[in-house]
Amino acid sequence: MRQLLCFAVLVCALTFTAQGQTEVQHSGAKPTSPASGKEMFLAYCASCHGKDAKGDGPAASALKLAPADLTGLTKKYGKYPAMKVTTILNGQADLAAHGNTEMPVWGPIFFRMSQGHESETQQRIANLNHYIESLQAK
Repeated sequence: MRQLLCFAVLVCALTFTAQGQTEVQHSGAKPTSPASGKEMFLAYCASCHGKDAKGDGPAASALKLAPADLTGLTKKYGKYPAMKVTTILNGQADLAAHGNTEMPVWGPIFFRMSQGHESETQQRIANLNHYIESLQAK
């Protein structure tokens, strides 16, 4: 049943216009395991942030605002800012790159994916957050 759900979410896909310009198109997000932060990152974040989270995904050049290099968060803040990342993923942070037509806020999307089960939504956010933490530059 879950695989048959149609989600009203945005995920980046690239196309090339006749003028050779890269254009970001939005499509539905495929369901992923809430237990795998890596699977969620690769499915939902890598198109913009890159597979290595350095902000160099295939859709990055087509965006108005460059995606963040997520590997430098610990260096920037002195320790990994888990609560800040959680608030960004939930859509509670006032961040220009989130919530506009280019970057979806994942909290409400994960809530719909989990059919309104708050515990699964929180599991998704926590596991995605832990995966981003594992990518921090040493």
